[in-house]
Amino acid sequence: MSIIVWGVIFALVILVAFIATRMASQNEEDGLHDTGHAIIEFNRAFPNEAIRQLQATADGQAVFVRLHDNKAGFMKNMQRHYSCHLIEPGRVRVLSSETGRGLSIQFLDAPHHSATFEFSSPKEASEVSLWLLGNYVADPDKHLASNPSAANHH
Repeated sequence: MSIIVWGVIFALVILVAFIATRMASQNEEDGLHDTGHAIIEFNRAFPNEAIRQLQATADGQAVFVRLHDNKAGFMKNMQRHYSCHLIEPGRVRVLSSETGRGLSIQFLDAPHHSATFEFSSPKEASEVSLWLLGNYVADPDKHLASNPSAANHH
């Protein structure tokens, strides 16, 4: 009788382990492709920032966020939670990846997030690079760019 009970317990443990493994792999596959979920998570971290546009990487593990005042943000799936941060102007370096569909990004304030991020198309990668470039230019320089005569007086 006890061998049957132990057999049933063993079978239940194997079943629970199988289900947990499937759920974990499904969570990895889903990533941040669901923009609604990405919006909720980013707004939870930064409730006072209005999101203008989102762009997920091809694998859905990271999302770049364009904010209302041309600031940029970044979220990364960290398995059990999402890491979100605002990208400060001048605190990121961006290069094109070898594939042309990605960006090699170095976050100076969060070096552990620095990586090459691949997008579904070169157009998506260039869009994100423009967001980061817009975020990179300091406010006084934006004034000079919009008013060429002011640049001549300095």
